[in-house]
Amino acid sequence: MNSSTAASGSSRGRAWSRGVLAGPVCFITAALVMAGGALWVPKGPASIDNIALPILLFPAIWAALFFYLMLDRKLGRAWLVAALLCAGHAALIARHVLASQAAIQPASHVAKETAGETSPAPATEGAER
Repeated sequence: MNSSTAASGSSRGRAWSRGVLAGPVCFITAALVMAGGALWVPKGPASIDNIALPILLFPAIWAALFFYLMLDRKLGRAWLVAALLCAGHAALIARHVLASQAAIQPASHVAKETAGETSPAPATEGAER
């Protein structure tokens, strides 16, 4: 294999990597940023700004991310930025979901106890005779 073939293969690999990065990876990252944006955008006076603004800004988020990922000179840095944005917003969303589930579980247990639905006492061996 001569040097021009090796350079062509490397260039082709970089083009595919850039295409995957700017295509599906960019869309998934923008969607995670939009979903996570509901957690860090202030609520506003009507308490819907934190939901509406990320949805309305999704095209701008996607476009800015797309152009950055396509035009960054260092492909590794572009992958790192996309990975950090994905990981950060996925962690933010997961923390919020787990915290809300933890808050719901004790509340449902308390509701059962107040309604008179307590868990049955464990049976003892002597009670069976």
